[in-house]
Amino acid sequence: MIFRRSAPVALILAVVIVVSGAALVTSRLFSGMTDAVESSQFQTMQAIVETAIRDSENKALARAELVAELPTVRRLFAAGDRAGLNAELSAMFAGQKARHGVDQAQFHTADAVSFLRLHDPDKFGDDLSRTRPLVVAANRERVPMKGAAVARNGPGIFGVSPVLDPAGNHIGTFEFGIDYGSVLANLKTAYGLDLALFIDESILKEYGQGVDPERMGEQARVGKYIRIEATNAQLMAELAGPGDIAVVNEPSHYVREAQGLARGVVLLPVTSGSGTPLGVVAATQDFSASRAAVSRLLIWQGVVTLIAIVLLAAFILIVLRGFLLRPLVVLGERFDAVGNGGTLTPIEGAETFPAEMQPMLRLYERIRSRRAEPEKAS
Repeated sequence: MIFRRSAPVALILAVVIVVSGAALVTSRLFSGMTDAVESSQFQTMQAIVETAIRDSENKALARAELVAELPTVRRLFAAGDRAGLNAELSAMFAGQKARHGVDQAQFHTADAVSFLRLHDPDKFGDDLSRTRPLVVAANRERVPMKGAAVARNGPGIFGVSPVLDPAGNHIGTFEFGIDYGSVLANLKTAYGLDLALFIDESILKEYGQGVDPERMGEQARVGKYIRIEATNAQLMAELAGPGDIAVVNEPSHYVREAQGLARGVVLLPVTSGSGTPLGVVAATQDFSASRAAVSRLLIWQGVVTLIAIVLLAAFILIVLRGFLLRPLVVLGERFDAVGNGGTLTPIEGAETFPAEMQPMLRLYERIRSRRAEPEKAS
């Protein structure tokens, strides 16, 4: 083994291992920080969607209760005056639909038979006892209720309020239904999210008989679901496929590449007021900024690591060669001359040698001096 070769190699290798290890640990820390940031983003997305749906339920119920308590409405409903109710409320419904996304409003008798649909006045008299459990429950319990449901005109967020006649007797219920499409569009405008609503195809075909068949075409089918609403259908088709939404019993999330960007996706189950699964809401947001920041950090970390290794290796070589290897080589040559009887010359710059080598220098000078004395005497 040659020390002047092996020692620098060993030290430089140690530097490479230590610096690379430190860089690896740091990259893991950065990765953990990124995961924490993205986890927070997922939680925020989920909270935004859940809050919007909950607020829509409350708004639908508040509107339904307000209408149900109007004296004129109670009198006309008790009298069975369908035309009078429609004349009284049609302008109000048109305004709510235009400004607030209310697309369904309906009166039901106490036995859950449709009495008047403000959104479709010509369609009435159908039995809702099998298709509208929320209406049945509100009439049975005679208390206000709210939740998601699939009605004749499609899925919506409903609020159902009991209606009493002027004498205070229960005569039926009235409901407002807010369109999911308006809720999703408002979320996109306010928060930059893209969203889609997927409803079980069998439920939609059984209960949503008034839904436009074109909305349930092959282009909207995703496994057992129909993508009935979407703020960006092409994007959501890439992000939420049949395998992703096949079973969503609780909120879940993942990150996926779509249209050249990393996007976070949150999946939320949609259930009726009675807990029956109806479908899935998917929400997505651009995560490319955080991912790009991590990539830049990793690149800079690699550059800094490489520079650190080069500088430390150069420093090791300078220190070893200048302060250790050169003095050792000089001393080795001089003591080799001592052993071989060669000419002993003075060591130039001996004062710069390390203190640990000074005893060897003094020994060499004594040997050189003693050998020089006989030569002078002769």
